Amino acid sequence: MILEPEAIVLHIDENLLVVNKPAGITVSQDGYYPEKIFLKKALESAFGRIWVVHRLDRQTSGVIVFARNPDYHRRLNEQFQKRNIQKIYHALVIGTPPWDSKTVDLALLADGDRQHRTVVDSQRGKPAVTELFIRESYKGWALVEVMPRTGRTHQIRAHLKAAGYPAACDPLYGDGKPIYLSNLKSNYQKGDKPEKPLLDRVGLHALKLYIPAGELKGTLEFTAPYQDDFKKVLRQLRKYLPG
Repeated sequence: MILEPEAIVLHIDENLLVVNKPAGITVSQDGYYPEKIFLKKALESAFGRIWVVHRLDRQTSGVIVFARNPDYHRRLNEQFQKRNIQKIYHALVIGTPPWDSKTVDLALLADGDRQHRTVVDSQRGKPAVTELFIRESYKGWALVEVMPRTGRTHQIRAHLKAAGYPAACDPLYGDGKPIYLSNLKSNYQKGDKPEKPLLDRVGLHALKLYIPAGELKGTLEFTAPYQDDFKKVLRQLRKYLPG
């Protein structure tokens, strides 16, 4: 993957660096693939040293914030620990939920099975709460707005699975199958070349992030536009499988 750090910046000042993370890249170095580029290293090559505050899964796109000095790093860590920082995600899920909104309150245990997934475990798991809101419904899929109230590993993906509507294309918590135009368009005509998928990574995007900026400054709000693959699949769902 070729990454141009300047192209993904949403905000930068003396304390903060906020970017729209592309899918397919890890935030920090991946122990399984140490030779691959990772987001922190790429950003530091352009903007100098930064400190990781929170993470997004490799296949998840969207807004992520880094601190640019140790003092602000401590401040942001404290805000995350106190759950003062609000995050909003959009997920494309398999299936059409019958509800408009739902709160999933199920304890989660990280690395809880042989596939190293986060699993629901009321005895050994840590408290986890996720709020879900239907934003668009299609025939066989739905766009869900997700507000995690806690920050457990793979919380959103595990809670979507537990709710019965896993994220599209999720290889760990769903069926892992890419979405093709031929899946959506009934009269699709196959050409000579192999069909390329509309979406072939976890259908999850970190859309917004809110950071308290102090009593006099109010709240900082950052929004990350959808990645092209996410926009493309939603556009085709609206066209061919409207709810």
